[in-house]
Amino acid sequence: MNNGLSKHVYAVIMAGGIGKKLWPVSRKKMPKQFVDLFDEGTMLAKTVQRISGIVLEDNILIITSELGRKLISASLGSFRADNIIVEPSSRNTAPCIALATAHIKKRDPDAVTIVLPSDHLVLDEMAFTKIVEAGIEIAQGKNGLVTIGIKADRPEIDYGYIQADEQMSLPLAFSAGCDFMLFRVKAFAEKPDISTAVEFLESKDFYWNSGIFIWHIDAISREFERSMPDLYKDLLNIYESLGTENEHNVIEHVYSWIHPISIDYGIMEKADPVFVLTGEFGWTDLGCWDEVLKVAGRRSLIDEETPDLRLIQIDCDNVFVRKPEGKVVCMIGISDVIVVETDDALLICSKGSTNRVGDVVDTLRREGLEEYL
Repeated sequence: MNNGLSKHVYAVIMAGGIGKKLWPVSRKKMPKQFVDLFDEGTMLAKTVQRISGIVLEDNILIITSELGRKLISASLGSFRADNIIVEPSSRNTAPCIALATAHIKKRDPDAVTIVLPSDHLVLDEMAFTKIVEAGIEIAQGKNGLVTIGIKADRPEIDYGYIQADEQMSLPLAFSAGCDFMLFRVKAFAEKPDISTAVEFLESKDFYWNSGIFIWHIDAISREFERSMPDLYKDLLNIYESLGTENEHNVIEHVYSWIHPISIDYGIMEKADPVFVLTGEFGWTDLGCWDEVLKVAGRRSLIDEETPDLRLIQIDCDNVFVRKPEGKVVCMIGISDVIVVETDDALLICSKGSTNRVGDVVDTLRREGLEEYL
């Protein structure tokens, strides 16, 4: 534990969901955040490790499902059981964050919270740390919500976007030698079609939405009260019940009727002011196999220095293969192909098509083939 870190800074790692676009590796019983894609630890474990350089270990909370709670011990070993928040069911990010906010407010009414997904990859952890630390200092002023935008390098249709408005001054401690900038947010945009994504890229004022948020507990509570008053009342009820014998029943009751809604749509698009820190730190949302292929290429995971002798490629280019150990795979004359094999399933698809893997999962469910999900 780093005792130099602020005791008032907390992290909430959202570790719900299944990640059906990474099927057949990601399954209902083993969601993608608990999968080790690159032989370096699970995505959740890497996220905890990354944020532990910024936040005290005792202040790192994970919000997940009941299944996730059981999987965390296998993924993280000694992670504190009382720092795991269980959602009765998945209701998207706004209810998830409201529940986490109630827990943190109960612990520390002067808390600054970093909210981040469990399934993102960050290659430059030093740059990531600097930009988050700047966000913490901004959020401590309680004057607005902070998010992080990623400089777009292609017209991406699978990410949401943030449009930057006027540039603001960085906190004094970060005003020199930093390669990130601070803006007020003009607008949030949902995932665009390709022509709109091209326009976003050409405008140079749209950034990818990283899904990372930083705010003071008072600021986010204020925005819940203003923009989602019904959910705010639920937040207060949960807050009052925490630590009592009614806690479980109150949370179950709230989740029995609330509708799924994202934090972007429910809060961020209506909040004012919202600030965005924009920078580059080797960020990737590992949401589909195409993204895994890009990362594999950058990191030379198919590596000439340590080749897989059971993976034979003749006249092949830009091929990604994930297979069980001990099985030989031979490929001849193919390019831009992704092959993922598990003990009971085989996925073969062309590069650029892996967003449709979710359609495969939906088809399997519709056809009653639940054993493969």
